[in-house]
Amino acid sequence: MSQFDVAIIGSGPGGYVAAIRCAQLGMKTAIIEKYSTLGGTCLNVGCIPSKALLDSSHHYEDAVKHFEEHGIEIPGEVKINLEKMIGRKQAVVDQTTKGIAYLMDKNKIEVFQGLGSFKDANNISIKGSDGKSKSIEAKNIIIATGSKPSSLPFINIDKERIITSTEALKLKEIPKHMIIIGGGVIGLELGQVYKRLGAEVTVVEFMDRIIPGMDGALSKELMKVMKKQKVKFNLSHKVKSVERKGNEVIVKADDKKGEEVTFIGDYCLVSVGRRPYTDGLNAEAAGVKLDDKGRVAVNEHLQTNISNIYAIGDVVKGAMLAHKAEEEGTMVAEIIAGQKPHIDYNLIPGVVYTWPEVAAVGKTEEELKEAGIDYKVGQFPMRALGRARASMDIDGFVKILADKKTDEVLGVHMIGARCADLITEAVTAMEFRASAEDIARMSHAHPTYAEAVKEAALAATDDRALHV
Repeated sequence: MSQFDVAIIGSGPGGYVAAIRCAQLGMKTAIIEKYSTLGGTCLNVGCIPSKALLDSSHHYEDAVKHFEEHGIEIPGEVKINLEKMIGRKQAVVDQTTKGIAYLMDKNKIEVFQGLGSFKDANNISIKGSDGKSKSIEAKNIIIATGSKPSSLPFINIDKERIITSTEALKLKEIPKHMIIIGGGVIGLELGQVYKRLGAEVTVVEFMDRIIPGMDGALSKELMKVMKKQKVKFNLSHKVKSVERKGNEVIVKADDKKGEEVTFIGDYCLVSVGRRPYTDGLNAEAAGVKLDDKGRVAVNEHLQTNISNIYAIGDVVKGAMLAHKAEEEGTMVAEIIAGQKPHIDYNLIPGVVYTWPEVAAVGKTEEELKEAGIDYKVGQFPMRALGRARASMDIDGFVKILADKKTDEVLGVHMIGARCADLITEAVTAMEFRASAEDIARMSHAHPTYAEAVKEAALAATDDRALHV
């Protein structure tokens, strides 16, 4: 039987990063993956393919709506080749997953393909796609099995007309009318893809706002922008039935007055979040406990109740984000090696990859009010930037929340072009406990979108923004 210092079950961003860090620290490392390609949800059916489609659809929309304004004239009609678009997406995925396989080989990490399940606290059985099983032994084990799309108990996901994000990434036709249940990150991103390509898109959301976990100002601004893009929103609607009749999907919901509303489309994307995935893990054989939400229960060191078994990423508490899983993978590897790493979960950014992009880190206004913290706000509109006007990306703003007494930055919330990249400036500043004035006094290149961060910091510092 093969013996290892560390075995990792799951090869998503958390799992493969943990494997690389363990190998770097001199441990004999194995990684087990149920599917034929490495990379987990993120690389195969999540972050990477959705961004590829967002990018392709954005190019199409620019060609149809904006090129002429830039003085670019295209003779004839601009056409979509959906098959080619989906093919490009798959090529990006294939290249990326092969890159992970290369990294495993480079770091001398042994890869096992098959379903990993516990025999006990040190032994894992791996059942391959050919039905044959083998076992490995490991001193330490990291559970990194990720998550799967959630549904509602009365919905039958048929993967044809009633679909999850997985199927939405490989449709063979552009929907005429896509109904999206859930106004969170995944639903809005994929909704925007198909809206750009010509579908009618209707979002049905249970809460009274979209992206409900983010700052209320971001929710309001994103909905305003997406309404301009002709996406329809139905907030405070409780879906009660989803039924397929031939090529039609009928969704019934109660609005905030309790009155029944019916939506009819040809596709329904169920996007109501994700659930931790532990199916087939056989955690009980190792004595590992799950919590009341089906997550693997861990302490602050991401250690389960069994001392040599750890868990990271979507399968444990916290935001289901690829970069959070990566940080946890690195942390656990270093803990096993006897180091003392640390993660500040307050400083893990969240991003929505619509256009404009939405990004945030730290506390929201709602959280500061609830905690009774005295704070001040500095906000700056993107449309006041020369770079934004030059690129015709004028929607959005940057908002900085700072402590009223100390001026320490407590939260940064932004919506606009390239905010997914801009948010890292805020994370860096907050890691070093920067004040709003610290950011305001830093030189920002002109003309850039990043100037909005400086201007918002100036606005938070005695209301002295320069360009409004």
